[in-house]
Amino acid sequence: MNSIETAPHGKVVAVCVGPQHRFSKTPCLSIKLIAGHGIEGDAHSGPFMRHRYLARRNPRAPNLRQVHLIPAELLQGSEVAGYGVEPGDLGENITTVGIDLERLPLDTELRIGDATIRLTGLRTPCVLIDRFRRGLKARLIAQESGPPFRAGVMAIVTEGGLIVPGDVIRAILPATPRRALPAI
Repeated sequence: MNSIETAPHGKVVAVCVGPQHRFSKTPCLSIKLIAGHGIEGDAHSGPFMRHRYLARRNPRAPNLRQVHLIPAELLQGSEVAGYGVEPGDLGENITTVGIDLERLPLDTELRIGDATIRLTGLRTPCVLIDRFRRGLKARLIAQESGPPFRAGVMAIVTEGGLIVPGDVIRAILPATPRRALPAI
């Protein structure tokens, strides 16, 4: 008997963009992804590292953080209960539902709308999270087995296109052996 592995799937709840380097991003009706660059009009778009701290250390490093995704279940769950966190507040570009992003393996492709992105790592919670809401960073560091952080995942754009809330997300898992997402 052959076992068939089903790929995870979910949906887009919200899309957000931030043209300036600020912690939170603004929800919008759609975002346009550009292959090799990221999201049109977003401060983190480009082929080289755009994260302010990391870019100071190595400005010619490849940008593995072009797109930030976070599950809505995290925003609504006990980890951040009482903090009043909404889509875009933690700097994510895409808020999802129904797909356990942090448990997907490295190099998983996500087909969303007309676009395709490839997962590059776990978003590492930084001190800015506590500046946004005091005590929130500690709530995003896992206390159990599994991924060390619950702050979403980072990806690069491999195929451009438009993404809107309601788009279906289809995951395409990489070949085995699979590796866990590293912290980036």
